[in-house]
Amino acid sequence: MKFTPLAIAQPLTSSSQVNTSTEVDVKKDENKFNWFEQWYPAAPEYDLDKRVPHAFTVSGLDIVVWWDKKEQTWSVLDDSCPHRRAPLSEGRIDEDGDLQCSYHGWCFGSKGECKYIPQAPSDGPPVHTSKRACARVYPSLQQQGIIWFWPNADPLFKDIALEKKPPFIPVLSDPSFPATLSMRDVPYGYEILAENLVDLSHVPYAHHGLFAQTDIGSTKSGSVKNDRRAGRPLNLHLQNLDKSGFQGKQEQGSVSFAAPCVIVSDFTFKPKKGMKFQTSISGAEEEKKSTIFLMFICVPVSPGRSRLIWAFPRNFALWANLLLPRWLTHIQENLFLDSDLYLLHLEEHKLQEYGQRNWEKACYVPAKADLFVVAFRKWLKQYASSGFPWGEKHFNGSLPPTPPKAQLMD
Repeated sequence: MKFTPLAIAQPLTSSSQVNTSTEVDVKKDENKFNWFEQWYPAAPEYDLDKRVPHAFTVSGLDIVVWWDKKEQTWSVLDDSCPHRRAPLSEGRIDEDGDLQCSYHGWCFGSKGECKYIPQAPSDGPPVHTSKRACARVYPSLQQQGIIWFWPNADPLFKDIALEKKPPFIPVLSDPSFPATLSMRDVPYGYEILAENLVDLSHVPYAHHGLFAQTDIGSTKSGSVKNDRRAGRPLNLHLQNLDKSGFQGKQEQGSVSFAAPCVIVSDFTFKPKKGMKFQTSISGAEEEKKSTIFLMFICVPVSPGRSRLIWAFPRNFALWANLLLPRWLTHIQENLFLDSDLYLLHLEEHKLQEYGQRNWEKACYVPAKADLFVVAFRKWLKQYASSGFPWGEKHFNGSLPPTPPKAQLMD
């Protein structure tokens, strides 16, 4: 079975057309990436209670996500009531299905229109119809179990979903690869999160013991298991890098980055004795191999903070999906985030001393094992202003202070 984890660009016909060295070679390119004209995920739908509004911060924007039972759709509004700027996420869904502000009772529909102002006389002018009474509404849609929104409330983008949609991740729609979406905020920025997720060589050290009994990142002599000596050269290849992201090959599969959020890696290996597998969605007979996808969606939240949405679709050990409760899976998967959380937080603070555009001066990356990390940093510098432009969102870009480790890990 040929897997296509994520289609972001047509691969080049010859690998020689791509600079696969670990040098960050940057050329002037007017085709710059616009951070604020992209779809961003708010949250997986599975975890949202339709009876209450939910507050999130995404790319520096405070938003409220709520279910409009009349329209049978999720709505994303600016988390600020136009009356006195109280957070709408602290409100309620009223008996009529409208979002009601908890401060003075103003009510809003899914398009941001003000439905009712209790303090306005019924025989007076219809002040609720004023544009100033409306809440800012962001274009939004639900795709593959995730609620996405467009971070620009300008009416010009009202129908942006007709022109451009979020990245489609084929494996999330393949019943042969069941998976559950999870989400967590982490105390380091988007750039650190994304580069860490394309870094294969840190696994036997930063996640020591957590990949026991798997073949992911295995040596020629066997699986990593608990051996911290499993580090070795990696045979990685960069196939394509442009404004939309990059694609590459690793020894057991591929890696795709669809800018700015989605990273998908796949690993295929021979199944162990007695391991069950399923065929593809087409139902065709496939070679008996086990495949797992590591699907990550990286969300910038604010300077020094990001959000990760993840799923690990696989075609083996499917019994675990039926027998293991979700809370147990949640605990197990979070061990991976916990194991390098503190060092990544501190790493970001040390990198800030060099400046946002000086990553290649701060870091010495001579080995090919760092190829995808370098590719991500090259994408940032060549196309995307070297990182998320917090200055355009009224942040100065400074990182929050480091609390005690116990507090950071809580």
